[in-house]
Amino acid sequence: MIESESTNDTEGEVVSVTKHGQATIPKRFREKLGIEAPGKVLFRETDEGEVTVERVRSPGEMRGFAARSEASTDEPATEILREKRERDRSDRDARFSSEE
Repeated sequence: MIESESTNDTEGEVVSVTKHGQATIPKRFREKLGIEAPGKVLFRETDEGEVTVERVRSPGEMRGFAARSEASTDEPATEILREKRERDRSDRDARFSSEE
């Protein structure tokens, strides 16, 4: 069983880490972040060296995400890439021709 204890800091909580590197996320943080078991979390280090924990959405939650997104399109990816390459080529050609 994992032990936890509150610290003087009302935002923090100390938990034990097993020899396998496992720790239990305290219930109040799981509830706050919407983390359910089984599930996944993302540990991210900021430029300042702080570590944050974020909930990772399940594949079921992501299903249909692109269709709901304003960025969604019916245009095939190959056509989008082709157009992007053409714009990049035009920009590059314009830049080099102006330097001459």
